[in-house]
Amino acid sequence: MPALHPDAKPAGATAAGAMPMLARNVTHFVRLLRDAGFGLSPAHAVDALVALQYVDIGRRDEVRAAMAALMVGGPDQRPLFDAAFDLFWRDPDWEGKLRALLLPRVDAGAPPPRRNNRLADALAAQRPPEAARRGQENKAREERFGAPLTFSAQERLARRDFETLGAEEWRALRHMIRARHTRLATERTRRLRAAAGGPRADLRASARLAVRQQGEWLRWKFRRQAERRPPLVLLLDISGSMSQYSRAVLYFCHALMQSRERLSVFLFGTRLTNITRTLRERDPDQAIEAIAGQVRDWAGGTRIGAALGAFNRQWARRTLSGRATVLLVTDGLDHEDIGLLEDEMARLRRFAHRILWLNPLLRYAGFTPQARGVQAILPHVDALRPAHNLDSLFALEALLAAPRTLRTKPGQPAKETAPPWK
Repeated sequence: MPALHPDAKPAGATAAGAMPMLARNVTHFVRLLRDAGFGLSPAHAVDALVALQYVDIGRRDEVRAAMAALMVGGPDQRPLFDAAFDLFWRDPDWEGKLRALLLPRVDAGAPPPRRNNRLADALAAQRPPEAARRGQENKAREERFGAPLTFSAQERLARRDFETLGAEEWRALRHMIRARHTRLATERTRRLRAAAGGPRADLRASARLAVRQQGEWLRWKFRRQAERRPPLVLLLDISGSMSQYSRAVLYFCHALMQSRERLSVFLFGTRLTNITRTLRERDPDQAIEAIAGQVRDWAGGTRIGAALGAFNRQWARRTLSGRATVLLVTDGLDHEDIGLLEDEMARLRRFAHRILWLNPLLRYAGFTPQARGVQAILPHVDALRPAHNLDSLFALEALLAAPRTLRTKPGQPAKETAPPWK
């Protein structure tokens, strides 16, 4: 925030008795934003109190602008800040009515702001003063020790099956995925780009520089091979048997999308749906909510062969160029048309550079490829991996970040040495 002029005077003075209440509310507001993911410290509360002395605190727009200038660190934080501001400052007795703020309410005026799950989690973590007083009274009789999201708790949660998680565990899982920043492997291309040095000299650029320096070759320009991240295409099964696993994979892919990866995401149950643009929403909870409203066959039936056929006809040539990797997430339990499934997998094999199959059924120790759909998919994939807990997704992350190997022959994928079920 710019330094204030020494001769400047407060635009709106407040009563001396109201200042402690204002300071307490501003402090709680900073804590709320910090719990919601903002990188704030107590110094921001002090700066906010100083800034509020130079604005008219009777005008919401001036107070909002002053606080936003101090607390918002980027454009992606502004929607969450506006939602928190509207929710926090619309009720003077917010601490006494905190639980009511988390419930739907009907006002005669403007409609309530759109709820945000990160904001709701931060509000739920705040404790009303009455409950704090009751806790102090009972402190002598009962001692409780809480250690949420410790290292051991994270390890246990990472090994838990997605289908066995409760609501609180799902919330903790989403925070763990959101905190990771994944970078996929890069590979060299035939294109050349400018470099600070190296064995390959750029004669044309060096000559142009010499002309600008009046014919003297004082500096040399160099080039090197450019690197890029190959595109990644996700084909995600959202049938009834895959709904919990699909939701976790979507949160994982949202983290990849926010890391600026070249990612295209398609969902299929009884039909194929492209959700790439919807998944670019900054907030993962809002993105998943929008996807749930967009997809009409979530947790329904499955037609893997027909969905792959639609992808091969409409999207394969546009998304599978440049040595693309396909992530096929499905249990392979399709009994409608096995011949169609086998033909479309063979066609997808010709489009993609490599296909990684993520199958939640690998969580069972006695899994064997007995289903006809599994047998139709298996010959056309490069690797088969589990996708039933967070550890399996992190293992996939390591696989995508590792340097890629070439196929042994143009029509044959590089098979794993030992199948995962052995």
